Amino acid sequence: MLFNSTPFIFFFIVLVGVYFALPYRLRWIWLLGSSYYFYMTWEATNLLIIVLTTMIAYFTGVQMGKTELKSERKRFLIFSLLSNFGILFLFKYYNFFNDSLKATFEYHNLSYGVSSFAPILPVGISFYIFKSLSYTIDVYRGEKTPERHLGIFALYVSFFPQLLAGPIERATRLLPQFHKKFDFDYQRVTNGLKLMLWGLFQKMVIADNLATLVDSVYNHPYQYEGLALAMATFFYAFQIFCDFSGYSDIAIGAAQILGFTTMENFRRPYFAQSIPEFWRRWHISLSTWFRDYLYIPLGGNRVSLPKWYFNLFIVLLICGLWHGANWTFIVWGGLHGIYLVFSVLTQNIRKEIHQAIGLDKLPRLHRFLKVITTFSFVCFAWIFFRANTISDALYIVSNVLTGWPDLFRLELWRSIPMWGPLKFEFIIGTASIGVLIWKHLMERRGNIVEMFSEKPIWIRWPIYYSVILSILLFGHFGKKQFIYFQF
Repeated sequence: MLFNSTPFIFFFIVLVGVYFALPYRLRWIWLLGSSYYFYMTWEATNLLIIVLTTMIAYFTGVQMGKTELKSERKRFLIFSLLSNFGILFLFKYYNFFNDSLKATFEYHNLSYGVSSFAPILPVGISFYIFKSLSYTIDVYRGEKTPERHLGIFALYVSFFPQLLAGPIERATRLLPQFHKKFDFDYQRVTNGLKLMLWGLFQKMVIADNLATLVDSVYNHPYQYEGLALAMATFFYAFQIFCDFSGYSDIAIGAAQILGFTTMENFRRPYFAQSIPEFWRRWHISLSTWFRDYLYIPLGGNRVSLPKWYFNLFIVLLICGLWHGANWTFIVWGGLHGIYLVFSVLTQNIRKEIHQAIGLDKLPRLHRFLKVITTFSFVCFAWIFFRANTISDALYIVSNVLTGWPDLFRLELWRSIPMWGPLKFEFIIGTASIGVLIWKHLMERRGNIVEMFSEKPIWIRWPIYYSVILSILLFGHFGKKQFIYFQF
């Protein structure tokens, strides 16, 4: 059941109506049952996996709460880590590593008799396993008391807005909210609906129209060069942002309507002035998860310089692997790891160069150039993230700058899908990117929902109707699932 589908609209209307009609003590049961039903619409048998993950985290949390002995608590923590990572490895990574070993053996003319395992990858498994692990680690550290109510804990793991693609909400923030009573609040509900509406616009109008353009090139890269490859990469940067940010806004808005406050997942990442800042703005729930549960335990920056560089690189490399069992994701993560190390190594040198050429005296131009440079590095890495294979990515990298002297030949423009058979999607996608950039520029002044709430009705409602009309006219209804569902 996709957020951008008619069945979800009816599902959500019924869920909210019954939720506020029920007595407070019964609401968690309704939410838990609805969340399980929502997940079962994808693959009913996969419900067993999320239930197993829930029971492992709940059991280990309760057991750690019964003892003060660090050795005993660590034993349960290790059990949780091995169990959850074992499940994740089996369903998501086993075939990748097995096929890689098989290829290595065959390359050296050695026999390899281990067979592949072909399960269906459960939707959202990386997200709810990371939620479970963060809870277990927080209990071990003493930052969270164990949750004794099994039903409430199961609701935390399977809460339907965040179940398939996050945000990866922490137990310290979300679990206490399930014990609170929320009455119907008109302002909160309308703000949540506005956020969901904007999320649908990002997904259905911007991301899905751009997806048609990107797929036409990236699925057949050897038919194109230069301008077409560059445009497809540029569009993909906005496609993946709007696809994932759109999902996050819908999820945050849906939770807000029900009374729950969840974390922000994106903060205008393409306005970042450096790669470290980009990661403070992009997929915040994941980047902070890796920071708190991997980077800091490795020593963070409180180690020798070589160890610090290693920590930066390995965390981003693992982040790439988290996204999928494919060498393209690993290279993408490795590139960002190199970016971070390079950013640290050259920080003083770059500062001296900027002062020498006088950029520090032109702050607006300086900020603009840093934003463009950061965005260019991010787009380069997106090539590997989106490409179907490493070979495709290398072809795109080696040919993205070819043919530019012929830029003003009409035949060149007619040969690319953005200006030929997919002209409609090109116009809608480009115009929508303009709307997105305008919104982000406005958000520098504050929360745009709050700003619009203060405007007169003759300003607010035409904008709302324009967004709705754009979705109805130019949106793709239930045709394309969210990119991050595969992770």
